[in-house]
Amino acid sequence: MEEVLPMPCLFEPLEARLAVLDALPRALWLGGMTHAGGRLEPRLLALQTWRGLLAQGVNPLDRLAPGPSSDADWPAPVLREALKACFDHLQLARYCEAHADLADLVLQSLLFHLDLIVDYRDRGAGEAAAARIAVEAFHADWAERCGEIDELVAAFGELGDLFKNTRWDTLRGLLRSREWQDVVRLRRLVERLPELARLIRSLGRAQPVDPAPTDSQHRQSVMMPALALQADAHTQRVPDMPGETRGVHRSDRLARMLPAEAMLLGHPRLRFVWHARRAERTLLCYEDDDRLRERHHHPLPVPRPQPRPAPAPRLAMGPMLVCVDTSGSMQGGAEAVAKAVVLEAVRTAHAQHRPCRVFAFGGEGEVVEMLLALDPSGVAQLARFLGQGFHGGTDICGPIERALARLQEEDWRLADLLIASDGEFGATPAVAARLQQVRREQGLRVQGVLIGDRETIGLLELSDAIFWVREWRRFGPAAEAGRYGEGGEGGGSPVHSSRLTADYFPGALRTPDNLARTQSPETAAAAVRAGRRRDAAS
Repeated sequence: MEEVLPMPCLFEPLEARLAVLDALPRALWLGGMTHAGGRLEPRLLALQTWRGLLAQGVNPLDRLAPGPSSDADWPAPVLREALKACFDHLQLARYCEAHADLADLVLQSLLFHLDLIVDYRDRGAGEAAAARIAVEAFHADWAERCGEIDELVAAFGELGDLFKNTRWDTLRGLLRSREWQDVVRLRRLVERLPELARLIRSLGRAQPVDPAPTDSQHRQSVMMPALALQADAHTQRVPDMPGETRGVHRSDRLARMLPAEAMLLGHPRLRFVWHARRAERTLLCYEDDDRLRERHHHPLPVPRPQPRPAPAPRLAMGPMLVCVDTSGSMQGGAEAVAKAVVLEAVRTAHAQHRPCRVFAFGGEGEVVEMLLALDPSGVAQLARFLGQGFHGGTDICGPIERALARLQEEDWRLADLLIASDGEFGATPAVAARLQQVRREQGLRVQGVLIGDRETIGLLELSDAIFWVREWRRFGPAAEAGRYGEGGEGGGSPVHSSRLTADYFPGALRTPDNLARTQSPETAAAAVRAGRRRDAAS
């Protein structure tokens, strides 16, 4: 049976001119079609080519050569040299490499500025002057944006989808805020504490993940999809084929005609009736048919074992839970170091693609829980946090309880806990005992960052290890203003050992031996009452 082709669309020849729009994002459609410079088809084709080259990190004006009906017909020749110098000076191709969203934003901005050339000419500027004004405006716009991108990269490393055009305006407003200056200052602080940065990157228990295939000595059978031909048999009825007689029906088949119909041929007049019935295919004939059994083969997806090298196991770091102290005792350099811990934790979590949850705490009931991600809302939330604090009392039990509640969830089961504080707190025995239980049962690791002059019992009994930032005064506003020198208050801590409490006050620690020798309040009260009775009797 001949295949019937669909009728061509009425406007298909006209729409073929815009077929390149299928390869362009919608953000470039309007500017590409309504732009005042050049012809429509070469301009759209040039936008597609420019977008691909920018995403590869290549300056399009280094690759395209002018010619009739080529990609280089747009922009106009008077603009090419100036745009090439602009792209080279700003290194826009380097920024756009592997970031198609940023390449789209560059092209949108370029279309906007070049579209204003006709306005400049209407105001009396010549063709060359109008082109120069448009290119200078484009250069000034992107010189500022490239500086802001450099700030973001310096603060967070890889930026992910922060380059998307729909989020850029929100991001630019954030980068001009006072809170962002705190982020920049804290990032410089982290660079002066490389040991602290390495410590934060090591947080999170390793967990196995599905690795990419790698070469290995051991081979294993892997079920891979394949196509196999499957036979499918069915029976097909073929009418009027010699076979089984099923009855009588009307037809024009002479070989199966009934004898009563053949009798009409011998009559001089009824033979005309016979011819009429044959022409009308109404002769009484035997109805018979036969059935054919056919076999069809069609492809069927089936799993098939295939030997391949077994991939070596790969481990990924787990999530991070960060409790940061923002109480009144942390004001100054200690608070700056604590917030630098949060910034580095967010940066590390984004670079290693793992979640990070922060608990900022102060006095009783003052706990702010934040799941910080590297998107405009997450960056704004982080900047607001880095610019504020509770500046009240200190209650460690609230954030610890919230962190332990998160550890019961599947997504946070392999998280590690980091506590950044000056240690001026004390957990209740119930909270400390529950934390110890989770450490034994789930393998939780608690890392303490001590930002202060002395080791405290409160942080010692909660942490597996303590990283001591002794020179915290060097990072406060007073030190940045130059009011502290190398010695005295601006120098190192007077404490000579990170195990001061263990060395001089061993009985103050809540160790198993000390707990075994400690009397309960009920026992001590009974002993006091018994001693008073003896004194009264004597």
